[in-house]
Formats: sequence, structure tokens, C-alpha cells
Amino acid sequence: MARRSLVDTAAVALAARGHPLNRLVAGLPDAARWAALGHVLDFDDLHVESTTHISVVIVPAVLATGGDARAYLAGAGVMARLGSALGWPHYAAGWHATCTAGAPAAAVAAGTALGLSAPELARAMALAVPAASGVQNAFGTHGKSLQVGFAAQAGVRAARLAAAGATADPSAVDTWLELVGGSGAPELSGPAVPGGLAIKVYPCCYAMQRPIAALREVRDEVRGQVRAVRVRTPEATVTPLLHDRPRTGLEGKFSLPYAVATALLDPYPDFAAFTDDAVTRDSAQRLLRRVELSLTPGEDGLLTGEVDIEVEHDGPRLRVRLAQPPGAPTRPPTGAELDDKLAACGDDVPGLLADADWTRVRELLEATFPRDGNIDG
Repeated sequence: MARRSLVDTAAVALAARGHPLNRLVAGLPDAARWAALGHVLDFDDLHVESTTHISVVIVPAVLATGGDARAYLAGAGVMARLGSALGWPHYAAGWHATCTAGAPAAAVAAGTALGLSAPELARAMALAVPAASGVQNAFGTHGKSLQVGFAAQAGVRAARLAAAGATADPSAVDTWLELVGGSGAPELSGPAVPGGLAIKVYPCCYAMQRPIAALREVRDEVRGQVRAVRVRTPEATVTPLLHDRPRTGLEGKFSLPYAVATALLDPYPDFAAFTDDAVTRDSAQRLLRRVELSLTPGEDGLLTGEVDIEVEHDGPRLRVRLAQPPGAPTRPPTGAELDDKLAACGDDVPGLLADADWTRVRELLEATFPRDGNIDG
């Protein structure tokens, strides 16, 4: 799992080489730069139970401090447990759990890579608490990926301070957890990452993976004009989808109506489907206005229940239901799907990462994304 997370995160970061954010983050420290670029395309993995993007925070923190799979698993395990202790109410309240849980977890990952003792790791977590924050208002802007980068770098900074002898009260972590809505102590048993990680098949918010996958099952049966698309789904599953009328590629990544549009209009919703031009094309704008959303109350979580979609078109009415999209922990991506994802990230990416290990990936990212020193890190 650690190696797959390394390859998946590095591939998605490399795919962002031409993104405008690359210029903006060029002067940031390594962990912040790599994490921001690994998240800006929204193609990175997700821990469903905690609603956190674990690898995009933890992999850069490990690489920036010369760590390996053990450091990754330590940080990932902490992030999964902190995020799960924060729970769905924390996410539903508008926090970006990837950042809140990510900063202390990145401190553990970086601290493990630096060889810190258990007491030193506890102090590092406490030193990361002041930076353990992020909000969903940033979704659809550069702020979303930047605050993920800030969380990764905060963990690295905290670990290095702890290694240098900085003092802190570890109980600050307990106080912080309570203040931001955590309920009870984290569950410490089980595998490194309880529940496993969900791998994205489409480069957009995880809340859009299921409706896109569902509509792709019936796309070839659609005839003529689409008059209406009726989507019925549990209310919790659309929590991060803030943009009903997206006008940019970033907004399109957080839009349920655009999920419908790209699933029906595009042969495959890849990076090209989430550009400004793709989102604002007339056919997409017309179609997203024909989406009717019906939300049902009840359970929590992005994959709770199922999505139920009905398409009214010139042929017989179509209906499709789906509970688990491709790449979900209970429906792991196939080897072919992973190969397709790596290839989508760039023609050279599969070859670059074929025999990847932590040291070589770090060297690759350092060579691909050189710092220009213009921003005070």
C-alpha cells in the first residue's frame, strides 16, 4: 500500500507540471510544493472513513525528510485515526479534514523519517497543532491545494523543531481535537490504515466518482436530446460539491451537475474534461441546467447508500443505480485501471515510476520542480 501510494501521489504531482499553480508554489519548501501540486488536479487517493486525502499530505512529508515506507505508514495511520476521531460532523461543518488531521499526522511521518523517539513525536504533533486547519470554502480555488501543502509543511517544520529540542505539551493535541469537534479517543487497533484507501479513476472530487461511474454504464444507450437527468442520492454524499453552475475547471471538479455533463458528453472524463473551456462549452452548460437533484436524509459519508439516476432522452427512459464506484476500497482498481491512470498523468510517467522507490522519487521531484526561492519558506 505504501508503494502504491508513493507512485499514485508522485504521478498526480507530475501531471501538474503544466498547471499554473506550479509557478505560484515554486518558492515554497519541498513538502508544501509537492503536496499542493499533488492535490491541485484532485486525482489523489482518499481515506473514506476519515474523509481525508492521506497520501498527498504524508508522501510529500516523508520525501522531504528522506523517509521510507515505514515513515509513510506511521503518518498515514495517525492521519486515518485523527480524521476518523474528528468524524463526519467535523467535515459537514465545513472543515477541510485533510488539513486539520494532516498537520499533526505529517509531523509523525516526518518525525519517524528523522528518527524521533516517541516522546519527541508527541511534541512534534503538539507543535503542528497551530497549523492544523483548513476550510471547504477554498474548494474550487487554488486555496484548496495550497492549504493541503501548508499542512504537509507544518508537519515537517514541527518535526524538525522537535528534533532540535523544541518543547511542547502533548496534551495540546487532546485539547485541539476536542475544540475542532472530535469525539472520543482515536481507535488505535487494526491495520495501519483501517478500511484502506480509495483510488480515484477520474480527476475530480471523490463525491463525483460515483455519479460519473454510474452514468458511464448507460452512456452508450443515450439517444438524441437529453431532456432531464434526475439524480437521487443521500444528502451527505454531495457535501463538498459547492458549485451548481461552475464557470471554471476548478469549480467543475466540485459540481454534481457538471459530473452529469462530463459523464454524458465526454468519451472519458480526463484532465481535458476539467479545463475552463470544457466546463464553459455550450453543450455542458445546457446539460447541467437539466439536472434535477433530490437529496435524501440519513447516513453520513461520501459513499453512504447509493446514487440513483434517471435519464430522460429520445429513447426509452434509462435508470441506473450504483453503490461502489471503481477504485473504492471494496472495489479496488484493476491493474489496467491503474496503468491507464499513470498514462493519463503523462506519457513518460509509467516509465519514470516503474521501479520507483522513495529515494528515486524524491530525486525525480527535486529535478522536475526546482525551487526559485522567491517565497519565504
